[in-house]
Amino acid sequence: MRQLSALDTQFLNLETATNVANIAGLAILEGGLTRGDLLSLMAGRLHVAEPFRQRLVSVPFGLDHPYWTEDDKIDLDYHVRELALPAPGSDEQLGEQVSRLHARRLDRRRPLWEMYLIHGLAGDRMALYIKVHHAAVDGVTGAGVLASLLDTSPEPAQLPPAQPAAGPPERVGASEMIARGVAKAVVNPANTFRFLVDAVPHLDEIPVVSQVPGAGLVSRVTRGLAHRLTGRVPVPALPRMSVPRTPFSGRISAHRRFAFAALSLDEVKQIKNAFGVTVNDVVMTICAGALRQWMLKHDALPDRPLIAGVPFSLRTPGDESAGNQVTIMIAQLATQIADPVERLNAVRDAMAMIKARSSLAPARWLQQVSDVMPSALTGLAARAAFNLFAETAGPINLIISNVPGPQIPLYVCRSRLLSYYPVSVITDGSGGLNITVFSYDGSLDVGVIACREMVPDVWTITDYLRDALSELKLIAEQQ
Repeated sequence: MRQLSALDTQFLNLETATNVANIAGLAILEGGLTRGDLLSLMAGRLHVAEPFRQRLVSVPFGLDHPYWTEDDKIDLDYHVRELALPAPGSDEQLGEQVSRLHARRLDRRRPLWEMYLIHGLAGDRMALYIKVHHAAVDGVTGAGVLASLLDTSPEPAQLPPAQPAAGPPERVGASEMIARGVAKAVVNPANTFRFLVDAVPHLDEIPVVSQVPGAGLVSRVTRGLAHRLTGRVPVPALPRMSVPRTPFSGRISAHRRFAFAALSLDEVKQIKNAFGVTVNDVVMTICAGALRQWMLKHDALPDRPLIAGVPFSLRTPGDESAGNQVTIMIAQLATQIADPVERLNAVRDAMAMIKARSSLAPARWLQQVSDVMPSALTGLAARAAFNLFAETAGPINLIISNVPGPQIPLYVCRSRLLSYYPVSVITDGSGGLNITVFSYDGSLDVGVIACREMVPDVWTITDYLRDALSELKLIAEQQ
C-alpha cells in the first residue's frame, strides 16, 4: 500500500457537487476499433498501468491521508464502456457528449478511471475518451499511463506478462493508520514553521497572498538577504498582479462545455523563428489573442491583463514516481494589448520571468501549503477557500497548460491515433475556463473546457484560437 501525498489528497478534497477533479483525454482514431479490442488490451496491460489497478482506502476518522491498495477484482466490464452518436456525428456533438461524461464524478469504491469508446463520428472515425482522477496522476504520470496503451506501429507490442509478487501484498491495518496519523499531527507544527521559512521569499508567486500589500516587498528583501548571505544568483521579482473579474470568475456550475481544435505545429514554429521566441510563448500568445476576442465580443475585456495559472512539473528528468509533483506559477497574459506583436513580446517577457524563477528556485508552495494543514482539516479548509474564491475574482482567471507530446504516429489496437485533445479541470478557485494544449505528430491539439453557464459559446474560443494563429502567421511572413 502507498499513501497519497498531501497534494494528492487535496485533489480529492476539492471535489464538491460542482468542482470535479477528473483529467482526461479525447483520442480521435481511425475506424475499426471494438470494445472487445479494448477489453483485451486492458487485460494484457493492467500490470504496467498502476493507477488503473489501485483503489482508495480511507483512514478512520480522516486522521491521515488515504492509501492506495491493489484491487484484486478489477471489473473491466464496468470501467470500459461504449456509446454512439447519431451518425454522422459532428465535432460539436462529440464535444457535448464529452462535456457530460467529464462532469460526472468517479466512484471512489473502485479504481478511479473510466474509458468510453464512442462510435458514429463522421469520416469513418471513432473517439476514445479516458478519464482518471487527478489524485492518481499528474501530467507526467498521466502521459505514462497513456503510453502504456499505445504502440508505435499498427501491430500491438507483446509486453512481458506480470511477474508474480514476491510475497503477500502489504496491508496497513486501521490501528496502524490511526497511529501514523496521530504521529503526523504531533510533528505538524514543525512542518508549518518550515513552510513559513521556505515560503517568505516566494510570497509574490502564491495566488491571493501575492495580492496582499507588502507581500512583494517582503519577498524581495528576503531574497536579497539570501543572495548576500549565500552568493546564489538572485531570483527575479514578479510584478504585483491584480486579478480582474471576468465572465468566467466565481462559482462554477456542475455542467461543462468542451470544444477542441487542431493547430499546425509548423505554423507555430514559423512564428517562433520569425520573432525569436519559444513555441510556448507563441501558444500562450495565441490563447491571449483568443481570450481578448472572446471578451471583446461579450463586452467584458478588462483594462489590465488576465492572470493565468501555468502548471510546472517539479520532476527531475527520468523521475516517473507515482503521485502529483506539480506546482502552478502565475503570469500576466497581456490580453489588454491590441497589437499582436506587442502582445507576443509581453507574453514572452512574462514567461521568461517565471521560467527564470522556477529554474533558480522551483516554486513548491502548492505542495508546502498542502503539507502544512493537518489531514483531518484539509477538506474543510479546501471547501472554505473555494467558497471565498467564489465571491471574488479568484486567485487566477484561468489555467493554460502546454504539454509536449510524441511527434510520431501512434496506434491503439491497430487503429491509428489521429488527434489527442486534453480535457482538464475547472474549479471555483482556478476559474471557469481551462485551455490545455498537447503536441502530437505535427499538430497542437487544444482542449477547451468551461463552465456551461459561464462560457456557453466555447466553440467560438477555438475559432478565435485559429484566428490568432493566422494573424501572427501573416505578420511573420511579412518579416
